[in-house]
Amino acid sequence: MLIFSKFIIISYFLGFLYKFLKFLNVLVTVLIMVAYYTVLERRLIGFVQRRKGPLVVGFLGVFQAMADGLKLLVKEGTKPTNADKLLYLLCPIFTFFLSIASWCVIPLGVGLCSVEIRFNLLFLLAISGLNVYGVILSGWASNSKYALLGALRAGAQMISYEISFSVILLNIVICSGSINLLSIISAQSYYWYCFQHFPVFVMFLITVLAETNRHPYDFAEAESELVSGFNIEYSSMQFTFFFLAEYSNMILMSVITVILFLRYIIKRQQFTGIMGIC
Repeated sequence: MLIFSKFIIISYFLGFLYKFLKFLNVLVTVLIMVAYYTVLERRLIGFVQRRKGPLVVGFLGVFQAMADGLKLLVKEGTKPTNADKLLYLLCPIFTFFLSIASWCVIPLGVGLCSVEIRFNLLFLLAISGLNVYGVILSGWASNSKYALLGALRAGAQMISYEISFSVILLNIVICSGSINLLSIISAQSYYWYCFQHFPVFVMFLITVLAETNRHPYDFAEAESELVSGFNIEYSSMQFTFFFLAEYSNMILMSVITVILFLRYIIKRQQFTGIMGIC
């Protein structure tokens, strides 16, 4: 009996370790993608503005993001005097955790998903709705008028475009007959949904820009009015969590766009996952 109890404890431990390693794999992958995406974005912006982007740290500046992350890690953190201490510390972590949780249900192939959920599209909608709480509570916890105004503007924008986001997804769900991402991918075996639903595809791209606060929908962080929006009072690692969450959501929305509209497979049996098309 004692040996059997030890076997159960070891099996539970190995199961927990396996799930933790899968979560750690998602976390490291997202961090690497965000790091190199920021370097690519800065190089493109430098090219548009006819100046040199990051070139010093590493070959062609590929390690610039790591240097910036190290700088933010060792930077002294500041906190407003009258801020809510608990919410002020938890909101950045909560926002970053939601962005990582969204990546856990993204299928990278048949059987290549960190968390197997049958209704993963519904889970993504729920996580997207919870992001509003992290933004609004972070602005309120800072006890700053600028941060609160930025949080209200960002929250209103996210809630309003969440409606169009849900309605657009409803079209895809009706056509595919499922709210599972793998089923939606296999439903596009002979045609792309971006051609069959071209007006919806254009509206989805606009909604994605608004959901991720990218130009021209970045008025929630109007520097001339609100200094930096809801995260103005955050520095050091707290700001890093917001930064990582924002850019990981941008890449996540791009992947969701590929899944919903741009997946083409000649035969259903030849499905190899999102990484094959990316």
